[in-house]
Amino acid sequence: MSVATGRVSLVGAGPGDPGLLTLRGRECLARCDVVVYDNLSNPALLAHSRADAEIVFTGKHGSGVRLSQEEISRIVLARARAGKWVVRLKGGDPFIFGRGGEEALECVRAGIPFEVVPGVTSAIAAPAYAGIPLTHRDYASTVTFVTGHESDKPDLAPSLPWEALARQGGTLVLFMSVLQLGENLGRLVAGGLAVETPAAAIRWGTTGRQQVLLGSVATLPELARAQHLRPPAIVVVGDVVRLAPELRWFDRRPLFGRRIVVTRARAQAAAFATLLEQQGAEVVTLPTIATVPPEGWDAVDAALARLREYGWLVLTSENGVAAFFDRLRETGRDVRDLAGVAIAAIGPQTRAAIEARGLRVALTPPEYRAEAVADALVAAGVTGRRVLLARAAAARAILPQRLAAAGAVVDEVAVYRTVVPAEAAAAPALFAGDRPPHMVTFTSSSTVTNFARLFPSSELQRLLNSTAVGCIGPITAGTTRGLGLRVDVQPAEYTIPAFAAAIVEYFAR
Repeated sequence: MSVATGRVSLVGAGPGDPGLLTLRGRECLARCDVVVYDNLSNPALLAHSRADAEIVFTGKHGSGVRLSQEEISRIVLARARAGKWVVRLKGGDPFIFGRGGEEALECVRAGIPFEVVPGVTSAIAAPAYAGIPLTHRDYASTVTFVTGHESDKPDLAPSLPWEALARQGGTLVLFMSVLQLGENLGRLVAGGLAVETPAAAIRWGTTGRQQVLLGSVATLPELARAQHLRPPAIVVVGDVVRLAPELRWFDRRPLFGRRIVVTRARAQAAAFATLLEQQGAEVVTLPTIATVPPEGWDAVDAALARLREYGWLVLTSENGVAAFFDRLRETGRDVRDLAGVAIAAIGPQTRAAIEARGLRVALTPPEYRAEAVADALVAAGVTGRRVLLARAAAARAILPQRLAAAGAVVDEVAVYRTVVPAEAAAAPALFAGDRPPHMVTFTSSSTVTNFARLFPSSELQRLLNSTAVGCIGPITAGTTRGLGLRVDVQPAEYTIPAFAAAIVEYFAR
């Protein structure tokens, strides 16, 4: 037996909703060296992994990539033998029809330490999201999980006792049964199950793509054929299905079925995505900007060395706040060096980021853009005072120009730059499949211009003619219109919560 220096975590990814990942599962993803995942694991979960983690996709049917179970095991064991912590991310729960038991045995035989992190199985989650309680005092006191696709080793796995399943009552949940739906339900009927027994098929349960078909044992196969129902899906058979029309909740949310692209920087995307997902949207996170340090720190460090000479410090974004205070700390200083310096923030989110560092914000304009910041500072009196403007490189010139015109001495320093991340190259693929997005959202002019660079100009306009466009405020909207694109959503207040609310209102119309 080989000596293993690495280890394997068989982690249940849950049924699709990224919010159903367990805390232990998230911890494993955040700390491991390698993630091996397949198409039943929501790729959004990879955001929890380390930036330097190796990501291995095992593929799906029709993707051009499809690794066999043997190939997957070889990859997992090879990485573990090399001393790596490997997370095998598996849809649902690893030990419920997920071949997790087989993979655990492979680790045992190879002498590799392993752990199993249970996940929320689709057998429970998909019916819950479809409004079907698997048990109910008036309808069912037992639940049976069954695979509708039996083992390809018939000598090791006996055929299913269809007659016993038909007679036992309660709720029956069939995995991997869609392609054999008519045959399997026919076996239950042959075993004595009444043809009028309620039955449901749930595809892509817990996600924005969720599709629920309600019928009976007699009618469900034809409904599935008419809707071209394909895997992944589960089937629920039993009287509890009668409750679905009354208890359905997930697909009644205002953004259900809407696919919305968030182009915000990955570090800031989560809060926006969460607000949209809470309203039922399927969010595609596609950052078109990433923040990196400025070309050099000389100008910033010179300003930090004379902080107490400034009457005002002006910060215009959460990114600017983070970059400024990180550099303040890196140069051996702290917030005490800002004693006597008044701080201005462009809007409530920037203000909240500053206040989270224990500082009070003296000025936030009623309108959250550079022109309003300039007007508010001029009204507060900046003539003859030194102002430190810490923000992104190549930002609009209007703010320092207006302050200088009012008699302020303005030192503008770049505390960060924005670049186009490599992952933005996936943008064209969003429009290539059979499910293009319903809306693309932009939260800054940089997100717009960087997104536009990924397409030929004529192609961009053609694609977005049938896709709604949302912009957080007038500056971003102006940049968007300057590219020949229309703007469908622009909130009255230039904040993420207001933006999310405006998107809900748009689709409600």
